[in-house]
Amino acid sequence: MTETLPKEQPAIAGLKPLVTTVFVPAAIFGIGQGAAAPIMAVTARDLGASVAVAGLIVALGGLGAVLGDLPAGRIVSRFGERRSIIGGSSLGATGVVICLLAQTPWMLGIGALLTGLANAVWGLARQSYLAETVPLGLRARAMSSFAAMWRLGFFLGPLIGAGVILLVGARGGFLVQLVGVVLAGALMARVPDPPRKVQAGNSDHGHVTLPEILRRHRAALSTLGTGSLLMGAARASREAVLPLWALHLGLDAAQVSVIFGIGAAVDLLCSYPAGHIMDRYGRRLVAVPSLTVIGVSYLMLPFSTGAVGLTVVAVVMGIGNGLGNGVIMTLGADIAPPEERAEFLAAWRLTHDTGMFGGPLAIGLLAAVFPLGWAFAALGATSFAGAAMMFRFIPVYSPQVSPRSRVRKL
Repeated sequence: MTETLPKEQPAIAGLKPLVTTVFVPAAIFGIGQGAAAPIMAVTARDLGASVAVAGLIVALGGLGAVLGDLPAGRIVSRFGERRSIIGGSSLGATGVVICLLAQTPWMLGIGALLTGLANAVWGLARQSYLAETVPLGLRARAMSSFAAMWRLGFFLGPLIGAGVILLVGARGGFLVQLVGVVLAGALMARVPDPPRKVQAGNSDHGHVTLPEILRRHRAALSTLGTGSLLMGAARASREAVLPLWALHLGLDAAQVSVIFGIGAAVDLLCSYPAGHIMDRYGRRLVAVPSLTVIGVSYLMLPFSTGAVGLTVVAVVMGIGNGLGNGVIMTLGADIAPPEERAEFLAAWRLTHDTGMFGGPLAIGLLAAVFPLGWAFAALGATSFAGAAMMFRFIPVYSPQVSPRSRVRKL
């Protein structure tokens, strides 16, 4: 059975209007995230946490995103993107302040949890705005450009963070994150909400609950959504394993930040080309290689014995992650019904964010029982399984390779 997607009237004709209103705030937000990512596990260890507990604390950021996904669709649908951005930024700033002032591992965990909650609302509002305003023929490039700007920030963040760390200590990365969250939120809050596409006779769509969305779209969410979950696990886990392996090798926080920055630079370079390929040739040609390369990088990690070897692995991870930038956002926008877009995207993000939570959590649990090398092998297998799911189900739910191909199989 096939269903022709409803005709959409995008609010913009190109990507240029998004530069100052969406892309630049994304870069600023990414600077903050990049500065904080490599020091979360290091800070946990400095507070006396074991390797396993440090991995769990990193995972709490993912748990916050999962919990935030549950109400995020209703929040964005009811209050709009602009007010959701303001609320998410306020909550995120609170979480960062707690991380900055934490004196115990559990306080650090609370800060990470609140930051994850805020990121869920922030992320859904940004994705919903782009899905509403960008035409299908530019959708992947818009999502990948958005991801590229975030990755630009994520590249600069560890480098800026390394300088601040040298001045004020390891928690300097959280100071950079605090500035990034506040400034990005203030800039993004200037963007007016796009017009909603509500079908006649469906004025009550705003009352659609997450369980209803999960029931209506269970086929896509249980198949392609599983691929999204596995991709989330594969991509998020690198933020835990690289710092933990660096500590195992005896590297300090500043060195870890520089290695993160190098990997993020490669990540950035791959982002926009990936969007162009997706728009022209389809989503599968990017999603499958992305997960395959990430899987290979995890299998390489135990063989790195110093800063140079770890940098090589970070570069390979950057290639895989860069190819995947914008894939999940684009797929979600492809299959989201316009009349309940925000609610569906919340359910779609739940699949990905569950993986982002589960990946670092699994690292923490495995590290408590087995050597880290076993955890890396498990992550490699997870990545390859995700590649197989994407290969099988992307053509079923998102087959378009051009603006004229607008039919979705159900």
